[in-house]
Amino acid sequence: MRFLEKVGLVGLGLVAGISVSLHFAAVADKETLATPLPIEELRAFSEVFGRIKSDYVEPVTDKKLITDAIAGMLNGLDPHSAYLDADAFKELQVGTHGEFGGLGIEVGMEDGVVKVISPIEDTPAYHAGIKSGDFIIKIDDTLIKGMSLNDAVKRMRGKPGSKIILTIIRKDEPKPIEITLVRAVIKVQSVKSKLLESGYGFVRITQFQEQTGENLATALENLVKQNKGPLKGLVLDLRNDPGGLLTGAVGVSSAFLAKDELVVYTEGRTEEAKMHLTASPENYLRGSGASDYLKNLPDSIKSVPLVVLVNSGSASASEIVAGALQDHKRAVIMGTQTFGKGSVQTVLPLGNNTGIKLTTARYYTPSGRSIQAKGIVPDILVDDPANAGHESSLFRLREADLDKHLINDRPSEEKPGSDIKSTPSPQGSKEDTTKFTPTEFGSKNDYQLNQAVNLLKGIQILQGR
Repeated sequence: MRFLEKVGLVGLGLVAGISVSLHFAAVADKETLATPLPIEELRAFSEVFGRIKSDYVEPVTDKKLITDAIAGMLNGLDPHSAYLDADAFKELQVGTHGEFGGLGIEVGMEDGVVKVISPIEDTPAYHAGIKSGDFIIKIDDTLIKGMSLNDAVKRMRGKPGSKIILTIIRKDEPKPIEITLVRAVIKVQSVKSKLLESGYGFVRITQFQEQTGENLATALENLVKQNKGPLKGLVLDLRNDPGGLLTGAVGVSSAFLAKDELVVYTEGRTEEAKMHLTASPENYLRGSGASDYLKNLPDSIKSVPLVVLVNSGSASASEIVAGALQDHKRAVIMGTQTFGKGSVQTVLPLGNNTGIKLTTARYYTPSGRSIQAKGIVPDILVDDPANAGHESSLFRLREADLDKHLINDRPSEEKPGSDIKSTPSPQGSKEDTTKFTPTEFGSKNDYQLNQAVNLLKGIQILQGR
């Protein structure tokens, strides 16, 4: 499937020290390039260019002016289209292998300052207590205001072991907070798994990388071996997973769906942007000669009772998986509403080791739902009381909160799970936003995981559809 070699960037934002995914496409001649050029607008651009060159208080190179103009065009489109300079382009390529240098923080730009989309699990930013929704206003002694997002990200990168001070504004905090972090080489383990108890397995996907499908297959095979037979139930944890490779999302979905069932389809302005991706090897394997890593999966995996955990940090590729399994009624989706990123980006190399990341399509779940700026609503809503302040409306950041986000082109559709009541929190609803310790996903104190296991066991009857 040639288009899979072109389109597949379905993760979030820019990342200070971590990149989420990448596919390449050559810049080809398109019908749009044959459209008559807007002469008046180009004349205005030329006049501004010339006036800056002749009258600006300091000399400015042609390269800087043109590069900034390209970046400005892309930044004005939507939150996920961007110009990639040499450093950003290189980091994006390295990112698919799961090893990066920096802080481990997903960021975007809003009102001239950097807004935290999500800290990545097991990274300096995560352990320092940086939260979704924080605004970074200063890096060391330099104010962010007036700085481009790329420049801000560059300043947050650096040599592993070096220190950096971030000054942040947090809602409900009376004054800015200074946080000192130590940059690190961040190795993101895409798939984690364990046998919770006899008969019940747990698999967590932190990010969709090149090897995620293969790693999942290995984890599932090992769980069945550890259990010495088919599992009675399985929890697939996609919480705080920002997305990644489209092929990874199709591969993970295919592990649980019947062969050739529809996983996701995309629609865009070009024929290449229109895809129907099914649970078939040609849609999830990278390269025609690759071996099908799902062919040796135990047959029981296709029918094992499955609960998928999601939250507001579950985005894009995570939402593709959750949406596919929900539409096919293959799994119960549990947790809180997801991020709502329903678009696909193409990475286009420009030469000189630079490129652009351009939104080229919207994607839809098998039933035709768009989750853009809406998200996946779980079948069973379960808040995490330990993360009450973090998951509350004060700190919950979603696609709909990002400036210039694409609108949902199918807004009249009903959301599955909209009639489901939340599972009551045993700790009450009062939120403490001044103290926040992230839940260790998969631990004994993981409330949402415990609820998922209870559901799988049938111990607690939860109200269904």
